[in-house]
Amino acid sequence: QVQLVESGGGLVQFGGSLRLSCAASASIFSGYTMGWYRQAPGKQRELVARISRGGSTNYADSVKGRFTISRDNAKNTVYLQMNSLKPEDTAVYYCNAQHIITFQSLWGQGTRVTVSS
Repeated sequence: QVQLVESGGGLVQFGGSLRLSCAASASIFSGYTMGWYRQAPGKQRELVARISRGGSTNYADSVKGRFTISRDNAKNTVYLQMNSLKPEDTAVYYCNAQHIITFQSLWGQGTRVTVSS
């Protein structure tokens, strides 16, 4: 069964850093664009960052310069390094895998990030 398992969330102070990890089943990792989304209370889920198989990235304007997405194809893992965190970054962060041809979308269970002011 295909799985995405996130880890690394938690409580951090304003200006702090966290690194999220998402471990994917080996069978899916190579055929998918990987991404991180987040959903704050009362808001819609939004794209945070995305990375292609080849390493091309794109980011939401709100996180550019602060967050970095990367992937380790040998470990079937995608990371989100989050620096200079702000209270508005507080949300549940979800790992996403989107098939490069069918656009089938898979989701992890989410990991909560809370930034205190």
